[in-house]
Amino acid sequence: MFVKKTILATAGASALGLALFGTDAFSYVGTCCGLVTNTVKDSIPLDFEIDRARTMIKNLVPDIRSNMHLIAKEEVEVEKLGQQVDDLQGKLAKEKEGILRLKDDLAKGDSEIRYGKRIYTVSEVKGDLANRFERFKTQDATLVSLKEMQKARERSLVGARAKLEGMLASKRQLEVDVEHLEARLKMVEAAQTTSTYQFDDSRLSRVKELVGDLRSRLTVAERLVQADTTVGGEIPLDESTSESILDQVTEYFDKSPDPALLAEKK
Repeated sequence: MFVKKTILATAGASALGLALFGTDAFSYVGTCCGLVTNTVKDSIPLDFEIDRARTMIKNLVPDIRSNMHLIAKEEVEVEKLGQQVDDLQGKLAKEKEGILRLKDDLAKGDSEIRYGKRIYTVSEVKGDLANRFERFKTQDATLVSLKEMQKARERSLVGARAKLEGMLASKRQLEVDVEHLEARLKMVEAAQTTSTYQFDDSRLSRVKELVGDLRSRLTVAERLVQADTTVGGEIPLDESTSESILDQVTEYFDKSPDPALLAEKK
């Protein structure tokens, strides 16, 4: 429903832009579409986007398997090509021995040359040597081409393996990144829940208030008890002082000279 409204809003913005801005309408519509796209993207829940990212990572598996299959096929082809090169090299080595043997036999200058149970003329040997040599040069050129092809496909295979390893490493890293994002999202959700949750501590507040009232009342009661014991009490007759108050006054003023006498002496 939200997407439908967005499409309708975009279409309406396009028509309005054409009506108001004329030739500049396309830039207006492009800006409006960009804003709508960002709004739609921001409105999608983060957990949904994380699940979508995880699904996209899983969808990489068929591509990776397809590339692995291509690499395996190329490895087989390169091995076959290597076998062809080895076979052709062995064949050319044997051909070279035969060519050099014919050449050496012709160099002896004999009018006839025996091979096995047959005797060949010099002309026949030369013709056979020429045919062998032409075939050798053709096969030798083919061997050069096969070796170049082998090196090129081996380099391509190395590049494909490196690319596959890169895809696998990227997939593993993306999986780790998504796990981290999910963990961060859970922490954010937990923080939001804690900050918005209202604890019911009314009962605790009432208990604290009661205890405070009791403490105040006991303090008042203790002070009243102390006041009752001092106010209106009788003079303790049994207590004796170490020195009479009369003696203390006499002793104090006998030690201190009279200020009036001091003034007269001056």
